[in-house]
Amino acid sequence: MIETLRAHRNISKQEARLIAIDRLNEVRIPSAEKRLDSYPHELSGGMRQRVVIAIALLTQPSLIIADEPTTALDVTIQAEIMSLMLDLCKMHNVGMILITHDLAVVSQVTQKTIVMYAGRVAEQGPTSEVIQNPRHPYTKGLMAALPQQNQAGKRLYQIPGSMPTLDAMPQGCPFNPRCEFVGERCLQDVPDLEDMGGHLVRCFKAHELQESGSLS
Repeated sequence: MIETLRAHRNISKQEARLIAIDRLNEVRIPSAEKRLDSYPHELSGGMRQRVVIAIALLTQPSLIIADEPTTALDVTIQAEIMSLMLDLCKMHNVGMILITHDLAVVSQVTQKTIVMYAGRVAEQGPTSEVIQNPRHPYTKGLMAALPQQNQAGKRLYQIPGSMPTLDAMPQGCPFNPRCEFVGERCLQDVPDLEDMGGHLVRCFKAHELQESGSLS
């Protein structure tokens, strides 16, 4: 932390240490001054994650990119970390891009959602709209695969097939080998990202499927 601060700001080691301790206090690390001299293996997983957040805030960024910030943490600690990150973003007026596979976290903490497939935007819009009214077959599949969407004893839904590698993309829409709504055009052309009233969707059949109720 001290090295990072001194690499970006013309300050002494002592000044950098004081700032680092202040950031550790902000992320609620107990005995921050002592913990600054600890090795990573001496900290719990939750504390290490808090230190990472403190490091992210060291140089007063305007945007934080958080890639799977709650991976490998238990559910209780996950909730604490996400709440802490949101509080700190508000405190420092910092934006956050959250990269995650956890749709429960997405639905609870984000304002806008972008669903990616094979390196492309499949769907984009306000989080509540994307979660409650998915308009791309891939997003629909992701929502259907959530355990809470299924009745007890019912087999968990799984999107058929697997993600293509970027050096072996299929012709046409990259999702066509796995899509239950695939048509002839999907096998030939790549759809553009279409604006459906502030909700962007990359699918030739988005309007048709929305009208038929197949994606609700």
